[in-house]
Formats: sequence, C-alpha cells, structure tokens
Amino acid sequence: MKEESRELETIDAEVRALVKDMSGTLSESTGRVGLAAPQVGVLKRLFVYDLGHGPRCLINPVILEGEGEDTCEEGCLSFPGIYVTIPRYRKVRASCLTPSGHRVLIEADGFPARVFQHECDHLDGVLIIDRCDIEERKRALDEYRDIELRKTVPDA
Repeated sequence: MKEESRELETIDAEVRALVKDMSGTLSESTGRVGLAAPQVGVLKRLFVYDLGHGPRCLINPVILEGEGEDTCEEGCLSFPGIYVTIPRYRKVRASCLTPSGHRVLIEADGFPARVFQHECDHLDGVLIIDRCDIEERKRALDEYRDIELRKTVPDA
C-alpha cells in the first residue's frame, strides 16, 4: 500500500487482535522477519517483527536518527521472490510504543536496524522498489511480472 499510515490514538482490544493476527501471519511466512499493518490492508502505524526471539510489535514508531550506511539486498512480502539492493543506515535510534502502551527508545544496528527502516518505510507508504535506482526498479518489476504470469499459466 502506497499511503501513509495513521498514528494510533489508543491501544485497545481491536489493536491487540490485529497485532496477534499479524504475528501469526508473520510466523507462517518462512524466512520473513517483518510485517507492517499496511501490508494487510490496515493503515495504522504499527508493525510486527521477529528476529529469532518471538514476535514483537512497535506502535507509532519514528526513526529519530540514523548513522553510517550499509548497502544490502532486501526482499519484501509485498513482492515475493524479488530482491533489490538498497542503502540504509547502519544504526538507528527509534521511539515507539509497546503493545502495553509504554513509550520506549530503541537503538539497533546492522540487520535489526535494516528491518526497522524497511517496516517504517511501509508505514510511510514507501516500498523497496521506491528505494532503488531506476534500472534496478525496472528489472525488479519485470521479474515480478514474470513470476506473477507463471502463476497464472499452467505448466506446459
């Protein structure tokens, strides 16, 4: 989804149910580490992630500052099977709410920092193909169309 998500005013039973459903969806997606609410059609500013310690959720996350740069290939549940090379901050500092409503500051570097930036992009209506150069975007979209076409054409 290419729209900006709205901040949550309250964390109620509906939000907790959404977090639970998204955590289940993420757990069923082998090899994936993050899922933002817009990816399931909900324009709320939250995402779930799992870095190997069970699903966690960040609500109303904001990246306050970034440091350094790493360039790496990224994939996305929005474009299954497609990978593009994207520069990201190596370290980030973010502010957010936990599902229990506590405001926390998070410092992350390396892969966790990349995951947070990727998921925050979804909340801002930005996709991985918006972060790469025009040639790589064209290649990725052509490859994605080929993958989708193969799904609709029976094996010969």
